[in-house]
Amino acid sequence: MKSLLKPLLLKRSNAGKKALWGFLYILPWLLGFFLFFFVPLLSSLRFSFSSITANSEGITVQYIGIKNYVEALTINTSFNRALTESIINIVVNIPLIVIFSLFLAVLLNQKFIGRSAARAIFFLPVILASGVIMNLESTSLVQAISDASSGAKVVRSLQSFELEELMLQAGVSDWIVNYLTGSVNRIYQIVSQSGVQILIFLAGIQTISPQLYEASKMEGATGYEAFWKITFPMVSPLILVNVIYTIVDSVSTNEVTDLILDTGFSAFNFGLSSAMATLYFLAVALILLASTYLISRKVFYYD
Repeated sequence: MKSLLKPLLLKRSNAGKKALWGFLYILPWLLGFFLFFFVPLLSSLRFSFSSITANSEGITVQYIGIKNYVEALTINTSFNRALTESIINIVVNIPLIVIFSLFLAVLLNQKFIGRSAARAIFFLPVILASGVIMNLESTSLVQAISDASSGAKVVRSLQSFELEELMLQAGVSDWIVNYLTGSVNRIYQIVSQSGVQILIFLAGIQTISPQLYEASKMEGATGYEAFWKITFPMVSPLILVNVIYTIVDSVSTNEVTDLILDTGFSAFNFGLSSAMATLYFLAVALILLASTYLISRKVFYYD
């Protein structure tokens, strides 16, 4: 492989070499996308503008224009509600998950007894939330943990109510109070969705040269200053990666996807289901584009 790439690399600049290696890195994904996903994506888009009926002679696809989109946005109120709630949850949860993951990664990077066990504990919710584990019978450990977390919600609600009263008395803005108390009530969801992000941040922090911290310490920088001047800029590319990963992970399984599946495979309205999927895809794509544009402007790349 290297012998084949050597003539191409010799004729390119450093930026060209990086671009070539980047293209080779994403080449397997590109091949998989065009071989396995591109045709179904076009078929779904076609079905969203059609009425699909199945009979003994096969499947009949009849073009009906934007009727499925009109029904999804105006007649089917469940889709509007589920889509709105999903977008709100994404906007609210992503900052909390990313900040929590970075904070835990910095802590888990410190040297202390039982560090490996602590890292495994924070990654355990990812394993418990996997599809194989969640499909176990109701008497399993997962169900017991779910029941325990349901009981803990009452305690967290009382604690968040006390926290809300204290912050309001201190003159904190109502919007900030609602956001922070909401994050307290969603702490289990935040922890369960932060395992992979913690590992990504931890891997990035461990690649930072210790000489940078030694030089800053010799100059009299505190740990707080070292974090904001060294750690945070160096892991800023991973913030973008984790934001994108968290968005994709949040939208893969929720009330909207369940509604789309039920509409298609329970009600057998594949045209409406495809229209819902297309609208959901566009909404998520807009969120990804906006997040990528805003964060990439502040990303620091160390050469």
